[in-house]
Amino acid sequence: MAERKESPNKKALKIRERVKKNKPEFARSESWRYIRLKKSWRKPRGLDHKMRRKIKGWPPTVSTGYKGPKIARGLHPSGYREVLVHNPSELSKINPKFEAARIAHTVGKKKRGAIVAEAKKLEVFILNFTPVEELAETEEAETEETEEVEETEEKKKKPAAEKKGKTKSEQKEAKPKRGLLGRKKESEKEKKKAPAKKVAKPKAAGKKAKAEKGAEKQ
Repeated sequence: MAERKESPNKKALKIRERVKKNKPEFARSESWRYIRLKKSWRKPRGLDHKMRRKIKGWPPTVSTGYKGPKIARGLHPSGYREVLVHNPSELSKINPKFEAARIAHTVGKKKRGAIVAEAKKLEVFILNFTPVEELAETEEAETEETEEVEETEEKKKKPAAEKKGKTKSEQKEAKPKRGLLGRKKESEKEKKKAPAKKVAKPKAAGKKAKAEKGAEKQ
């Protein structure tokens, strides 16, 4: 497979870009009214549809008057003309200066490899094939992005995990206390925590002592 060269039809592509700026953007009817309808174009088919009848004040519809320039019609954005390929023998019909190959989606892995090998010999550019080097570069860029995202997520999770591990009382104690109010609260807490002194209660007199006292009174 030949490497991508400069677009062979630069002039035609520039003309197409310039003409496209003056064209309207065709939107599906009622797409501006309902969220469920996408803007992608659909042909209006109703008998009384005002867009189909091209009534004044309604958006324009797709018609032959809006065609692109004949030079650039059917060109791929790369500047080549697409040619569908099903087997290696079809590559010999392609002109590598102005045409590029597109491998059909029905082609299997074995035949696809043969087409790619033949395209390298004939220096034909394949539109729907990315070389291994480009794939490796894209994969490296993706891995770097994912690693950066993971690092940022871990940094965010660390302080939250530390807080969860501690109890509420430990979290409160860890916080710095400021000013006189903080000191007063500390002293009050210390007083509450200090164990109260136990007062010795007089022992209740036994049954024998009570009986003796009763006998003396009599």
